[in-house]
Amino acid sequence: MEPLHYRSAAELISDLKNGELTSVDVTQAFLNRIRQCNDTINAVVTLDEEKALEKARQADEVRAQGETLGALHGLPLTLKDTWEVAGMACTAGAPALKDYIPTKHADVVRRLEDAGAIILGKTNVPIYATDLQSYNKLFGVTNNPHNLAHTPGGSSGGAAAALAAGMTPLEVGSDLAGSIRTPAHFCGVFGHKPSRALVSFRGHIPGPPGTESRPDLAEGGPLARSAKDLELLLNVIAGPAERERNSWQLAMAPATIHSLEQTRVGLWLKDPLCPIDDELLNGYQQLGRTLESNGALVAEARHQLLNLEHILPAYFNLLGSLLSTSMKPAQRRQMMWISRLERWLHLFGPVTAFIGEYGRGVNQPVHQWMAWSEMREKMRAEITTLFDEFDVLLTPITPTTAIRHDHSNPVFKRQITVAGQPRAYMDQFCWIALATLLGLPATSVPIGKTADGLPFNVQVIGAPGMDLTTIRFAELLEASGLAGFQQPPDLSH
Repeated sequence: MEPLHYRSAAELISDLKNGELTSVDVTQAFLNRIRQCNDTINAVVTLDEEKALEKARQADEVRAQGETLGALHGLPLTLKDTWEVAGMACTAGAPALKDYIPTKHADVVRRLEDAGAIILGKTNVPIYATDLQSYNKLFGVTNNPHNLAHTPGGSSGGAAAALAAGMTPLEVGSDLAGSIRTPAHFCGVFGHKPSRALVSFRGHIPGPPGTESRPDLAEGGPLARSAKDLELLLNVIAGPAERERNSWQLAMAPATIHSLEQTRVGLWLKDPLCPIDDELLNGYQQLGRTLESNGALVAEARHQLLNLEHILPAYFNLLGSLLSTSMKPAQRRQMMWISRLERWLHLFGPVTAFIGEYGRGVNQPVHQWMAWSEMREKMRAEITTLFDEFDVLLTPITPTTAIRHDHSNPVFKRQITVAGQPRAYMDQFCWIALATLLGLPATSVPIGKTADGLPFNVQVIGAPGMDLTTIRFAELLEASGLAGFQQPPDLSH
């Protein structure tokens, strides 16, 4: 039988309901697992053992009294260190916030606690969640449980590593530039970036503590070791922000698919602007062939927006505009020079396509932002025609499996190796751009491992608001044995 710390959240909740386990048992098991392997992985950076065990005892007492309980009653979990939990440090990996202790829960945390979850502690992120690797001066480097020389990704890297190592049954990440999908892909767990504004962002850092406005492009969403657990957690955290509860209620569209047979699957696996490793491409093509042999209707997706030449300029421009709010004047000037010198940058090494647009976005006036934003909205309306033809679209997530740790500066000079060729570090943002730019639901689903033992995921994209369809597709892949979490090597020593 699987060790308790690797069982799914749904199984643990079922055993808690049936009285086969107590919340104290489950909480202690995860605390023991953190003690056992966190020194090696360094995913959990804040832990409140005493309070967690006290809450577990209270959860058991409430259950014993026969009271009606929330969907996560008595289940312990960790949270990415960007969500504010009252009374627990929230640093976002930044030395400036090392002593910051919020007095109010983020909306997501309030929903978790209302559902009966117990917050064990926090997981590591890059400083202000701004890298695809998770390391900072406060807590150091988080390692990938499948190979310690590699990163678990970022910015939800500690979250994905903790899940893969069995230190938590569930996590809530946030995703602006693949920060849920990429760590899930690097660590071989499930992750879901929801449709636009499905999950409240109030109480997330960044922005600065106390921010009430919602940032453009960013979403909060679930990470788990099974697709069913993604759905369980999304149903808890999705819905209106606390102060909007009187205005509207959530009614997510039900899944439109119920078996792999007759599911209409579009493939978009190649683009000249961002090649991917051969082993990943072969894995995705094989998945397409297997789905077809299982009765799915599989075809290469054709649509004018399935072209990075159309997607990347708007994505990088709007990303630059958003991130400019936290830049110093000198950084903005540097970005201006990158945009002006764009056509010559390739002389100094590989360059991600349209990266100059990022620099222009950093420095543009609001009337230009409005024009780009309107273009984005027209594209969002246009993409719906693709989903008249397909239920889901399958794409890569990044060009490679988990990269080796690389903390060299400046970041824009870093490189990755793709199919034996040097490529720009920022190429890792290309394949996630479509779903982020257009506010589409995107589920990161583990479908295999490479010859060197690193996991890889496929990205399942759906029409706006069809989150339960992409997650259902992940569930169907898992049930048929075509997808699923695989435990990393033994981490106990």
